[in-house]
Amino acid sequence: MTGILLIVQIALVVMITIAVLLQKSSSIGLGAYSGSNESVFGAKGPGSFLAKVTFFLGFIFIVNTIALSYFYAQQKNKSVVDAMIEKTDVAAPTINIVNDTNATK
Repeated sequence: MTGILLIVQIALVVMITIAVLLQKSSSIGLGAYSGSNESVFGAKGPGSFLAKVTFFLGFIFIVNTIALSYFYAQQKNKSVVDAMIEKTDVAAPTINIVNDTNATK
């Protein structure tokens, strides 16, 4: 389960990075390539759409981070030795205890 969540986490990081880079900033950034009023995002531009997408991705990122921390904490309590299956055909050696009380008399 943690493997899947870790892959989702990496994908979310990439998507958040792209969404942030596409937004307009004071230094224009990559948001300068948003186009005119006939763009895919509508007449208002990508500002409100990308802001909503960034917020949604950030929220999913936080939820995924909490889920990852929970599952990693659960794995911390487990040991590799607990998962081992003990199957053997060899019998343990027996020890014969001799009563030495008669030997001292």
